[in-house]
Amino acid sequence: MFKNKTIAVVVPSYNEEQQIGMVIETMPDFVDRIVIVNDCSKDNMNDVVKSYWNKPENDSNINLKDLTNQEFQTDVYNYKHADLLVHNQNIEEKNFFTPHKISNSNPNNDRIILIDHLKNGGVGAAIATGYKWCKDRGIDCTAVMAGDGQMDPEELEGLCQPVIEEGVDYVKGNRLKHPSAWIAIPKVRFFGNSALSIMNKLASGYWRISDTQTGYTAISSKALNSVRLYKIYPRYGMPNDLLVKLNIADCTLREMVIKPVYNVGEQSKMKIFKVIPKISTLLLKSFFKRLWIKYFFKDFHPLFLFYNLSFILGAIGFGYGIKILYLWIFSIREINTLTILAFLFLSVTSLQLFFFGMWLDIQDNQRLYK
Repeated sequence: MFKNKTIAVVVPSYNEEQQIGMVIETMPDFVDRIVIVNDCSKDNMNDVVKSYWNKPENDSNINLKDLTNQEFQTDVYNYKHADLLVHNQNIEEKNFFTPHKISNSNPNNDRIILIDHLKNGGVGAAIATGYKWCKDRGIDCTAVMAGDGQMDPEELEGLCQPVIEEGVDYVKGNRLKHPSAWIAIPKVRFFGNSALSIMNKLASGYWRISDTQTGYTAISSKALNSVRLYKIYPRYGMPNDLLVKLNIADCTLREMVIKPVYNVGEQSKMKIFKVIPKISTLLLKSFFKRLWIKYFFKDFHPLFLFYNLSFILGAIGFGYGIKILYLWIFSIREINTLTILAFLFLSVTSLQLFFFGMWLDIQDNQRLYK
């Protein structure tokens, strides 16, 4: 435990036979549960994990119970009906996660939990499965560490501390701000990460963040109960999608500088040139989702109008621009002055409205960054 609060670490893993032992052995003592989610590995990773079950690393003094298996007590006046609906939803949503099974015979007492996906779901799906296990057992703070050993366990306490002591909902690491970032991080990944971070600012509403691709995070029980975990993006865009969902739920966030860790035996499975287009498309969809849900349906805000008017006028202005370009290339006839003025007016007005919407967006979400 940490400050009398329960701590769990979700470890999404795929073919980490060589690295998973190091992750288990270096896990800090204050971690109550190490939840390893095996995403259909093809190596002997499971055997390595199970070899620790009879060692001191698997001893736990805390008995956890699955809250969804406990009977929900209502009152005669039905004032707890809303809470009952939430309780039933937590039970029913188990069917929406990637099919899996728990290998432990006594998971409520073991420290090292092994969850096997019955089909490959992706790193995001593995994290979601681990999150669900921790959510159902009321873990106060749940961190994520990769199974390849690329996250320094000595930095875990720093990530958990704001969640436990200050009530921050989500704490994420930031490698780009570390003094060694330019030297230690491969240049292609550095630039790719930086580009995605810029797009993620606009999509998520957390304008002061960067290094959005890091998986070293800690999340509160409140935040886990604020989002639909089974709808988290199942692949490498998971951190980006989760940030959007947390922003819609008005969850607070903080970044902690962490060191970039490479050359510890890890083997990257991410194909960056395939991932960036997919995540970019995800971020575009997520932006409009956040705009409509947070600033129209949940609580109307003027930035909704600024952004949407900007897109409408920009689309019309783009049409005028295509027309002007067509007439200029083929010299069909002289370009009308009104056409040029309409293009300029619509384009400039669209940019102004967009920047006004962006400014209001930054101001509104400033309160969520702690």
